[in-house]
Amino acid sequence: MRTALVLGTGLIGTSAALALAARGVQVYLSDRDPERVRTAAALGAGTEGEPEPGSAVDLAIVAVPPAHIAEAVSDVQRRGLARGVIDVGSVKGGPRRELAELGADLTTYLGSHPMSGRERSGPLAATADLFEGRPWVLTPTQGTDTEVLNLALELIALCGAVPVVMDAEAHDRAVALVSHTPQLLSSLVAARLEEAAETDVRLCGQGIRDVTRIAGSDPGMWVDILSANPGPVADILAAVATDLEAAVGALRALDSQDEARRASGARGVEELLRRGNAGRARVPGKHGQAPTRYETVTVLISDRPGQLARIFADAGSVGVNIEDVRIEHATGQQAGYMQLMVEPGAVPVLEQELRERGWALRR
Repeated sequence: MRTALVLGTGLIGTSAALALAARGVQVYLSDRDPERVRTAAALGAGTEGEPEPGSAVDLAIVAVPPAHIAEAVSDVQRRGLARGVIDVGSVKGGPRRELAELGADLTTYLGSHPMSGRERSGPLAATADLFEGRPWVLTPTQGTDTEVLNLALELIALCGAVPVVMDAEAHDRAVALVSHTPQLLSSLVAARLEEAAETDVRLCGQGIRDVTRIAGSDPGMWVDILSANPGPVADILAAVATDLEAAVGALRALDSQDEARRASGARGVEELLRRGNAGRARVPGKHGQAPTRYETVTVLISDRPGQLARIFADAGSVGVNIEDVRIEHATGQQAGYMQLMVEPGAVPVLEQELRERGWALRR
């Protein structure tokens, strides 16, 4: 791939453009908002404007909201701007059906969806490594041109992502479960905090931060996404609502004076938690591999420059690889607890080394 056109310079479009430009691809940038294009270009994502008439790029990447994908793809094809065109929207079935209704050329079009993002949006949130190691779904059909498929695979490789081929409708059901519904559930939990007493909110710990992190996402963007995939999301939310109703009933039973009802309520709550354990265990581990059980070494760390680098260096000095890390900030103190996830066999060695180097550990 030597040339590309990115239509839509938000988070995903600009990140793809940055990755391609960094690897020597000539990238053209287009957006209805000229300010976003200027920002993306200033970041080094490419050149403002479309290619010269008659000089089609190798691949056009349509990074616009789902409701506008079909229109944008059709426009690229009608004007001959690219040899192949893909979209990177989070919903695949609807845009393909709309393109078919518009009479678009489905052989030179390929739907795709990089499974990566942030709670921030816009070109300033973009990074060239946004897709590194992340799944990038492709939804080809039997009629998809081989050249377009190869261009899409080259794009994914240049962005450092991992290609995954799926049926469009299966993709939409999957993202409803693992992306769209979690967004709504996170927002539902965060909404409970809106009018909570300040004294209550000050008690927030890492758990509530984890659950509500994605609730900081742009509402307008999510209205566009959910409007394109409402049925599958509603189906999953209905199932969640059934579970919630059962959980409420179990908790009410726990509050009963009747011993038998309390026992029944406890069993109901325990069953829900066990199902949660089972589901959590199916979430892929590092690099998409099977989940791995790690042990946690918790270290008290002060909020001073260089502390993170120092603790990583101390762990590396004894050959211990830190598989994952979390930081829980202490309320009202310039300190926090850093949780280092390591292989079980590495715990004794790491704990001894950290203690000898003056770190305070919490068991």
